[in-house]
Formats: sequence, structure tokens, C-alpha cells
Amino acid sequence: MEISFQNIVLRDMKESDIEDYVRWFTTETEWMDWDAPWEVEEMDADAERKRWTEYYQSMQEMPDDVTRWKFEIEYEGKHVGWVSSYLIDENYNWISSNQVTEGQKVYRTIGITISESENWGNHIGTSALRAFIQYYADHGCKEICTETWSGNVRMIRVAEKLGFQECNRVTDECEVRGKQYDGLTFLLRI
Repeated sequence: MEISFQNIVLRDMKESDIEDYVRWFTTETEWMDWDAPWEVEEMDADAERKRWTEYYQSMQEMPDDVTRWKFEIEYEGKHVGWVSSYLIDENYNWISSNQVTEGQKVYRTIGITISESENWGNHIGTSALRAFIQYYADHGCKEICTETWSGNVRMIRVAEKLGFQECNRVTDECEVRGKQYDGLTFLLRI
């Protein structure tokens, strides 16, 4: 599946993306300083290659009409990152789809990673999130969230530019480079 939007393409994973992931999770890791840096764990190239090869293989049989939780981002023909989603409950805590009970309020929550700093500031993230939001709107989603931490000023600006409004703040939720930051959740009604 592929979605063209403005200056980017959202698409399913290609086999050639595996080596990008290996590089992004082992050597070119600056992006991790902004994407939940308190969760970073070191992986070796072989483990990453195995992990991403298994993921790629699992995605090969997915029909186009199945709603995706993740797309790769292409910019000027180059694989530069990904958008992904997960669910949070009414208390803004992560929840697995198989834990959701009938009638329970859950929010689809989206995130983005542009893995190479040379591509930061080119509006790639804004375009990719707009396309991802539209994808979920086309699949019946009426509200969507995004989460970040108070030190990720670029992500906060993108969320606000797209019309998200802060709906939850957890004071001193995470520590990054010796400093405490708030956890932020933003909501957009589509």
C-alpha cells in the first residue's frame, strides 16, 4: 500500500528498508535523543537485522484493505523514517488492542520518527503526520492523539501546527540527560 501526499510518500515496508533500520538502531541513533530517550536500549546489528527481517516478512501477506498501524516515509525517493500508531486508554496509558473491553474509551495515538538529522526541518514530519491523520480519518477515526515530552519542542510545534491541543500533562514523568520533563498528550478531533 502507498499514499502520496505533498512532498512525501507513506508506504509499506520494502526489503531494502531493513538495512536502514539496522543503521538507525545501531550507528545513526541521534533520533533516539528525541524519541523517548529514556527507553533507549543498545542492540547489535545482527539482532536488529533479525528483528526487522521478521517484521518485513510478517507484513508481506497483509491485504491493502487491512488498516495499517505503521508506514515507512519516503522523501525525494529516499527512505527517511516512519509513522506509527498505538492505543491509549481513557487515562492516557498504553493499552494492547486485545485488552480493550467493549465500550471502553480508547484513543488512536500517532507518532513519527525522521531518523536522519539532515532531513529535520524540511516539513517532512508535518506532511507525514497530515497524511497519517487523513488515513485514519478515512478509516472512521474521529479523534486522534499524539504524545511527546516537554523537551521535544519540534514535536510540540508540529502537533500545534496540525491543530492538536494539549489534553494531558504528567509532571516530571521522565528524566533526560539529568533533567526532569513532563509527559504530554495532545488530542485532535478530526
